Amino acid sequence: MTTTLWAYPSQHYDGAKTVQGDKTYTGGTPSWVIWQLLTRYTREGDTVLDPMCGGGTTLDVCADIGRVGVGYDLVPSRPDIKQSDARGLPMKDDSADFVFLDPPYSTHIDYSNHPDCIGKLDSSEAAYYEAMAGVFDEVYRVLRDRRYMAVYISDSWRKQRGVAGGVFMPIGFELFAMLRENFRPIDVVCVVRRNSKLRQGNRHMAAAKDNFFIRGFNYLLIFKKEEA
Repeated sequence: MTTTLWAYPSQHYDGAKTVQGDKTYTGGTPSWVIWQLLTRYTREGDTVLDPMCGGGTTLDVCADIGRVGVGYDLVPSRPDIKQSDARGLPMKDDSADFVFLDPPYSTHIDYSNHPDCIGKLDSSEAAYYEAMAGVFDEVYRVLRDRRYMAVYISDSWRKQRGVAGGVFMPIGFELFAMLRENFRPIDVVCVVRRNSKLRQGNRHMAAAKDNFFIRGFNYLLIFKKEEA
């Protein structure tokens, strides 16, 4: 892709001829997005880290295109994903050539029952951003100088009694501001979301009635580590 507006034709970059990642995993990342990033910002043989590996999509894309995938998760979903909190990775400094992150957006998805799961933290509260700051510190530590990282994230909204228009949480903007403290911003890509909720008439009726917008895109925040 050569523009900052990505509307992927399929969840999978090869037109769904093969499936990357566990198709039963809730909240999986479109492999098309990861493939676009890795073909632009990495070379064959590079080490690609996904510290919140979820259903393993990043590892499958790496295997397809000749990258060395390293995946961690607080609660691994398959044997090739190692167990670790993204805030304390068992990796050496400057050992990854690229880092991809698809973190929890708030409490919409029940990722696990682990007490340290960031997905249990409300993104309207400081604890969520403190946790993500710990993740970003680890990313900076393990990423090699002059290499890239990307975060796939969405804003969030929820209805709340007594609050007109509900509560909007600009997660993308908040995380962008945090990342640029240590990384150089490269670009922001808008990835159009193709999910069933956007086609549900009752959802659109509720959005009009309660005066809110249905999430229609994800941010893809791309940064570069430059120690100098």
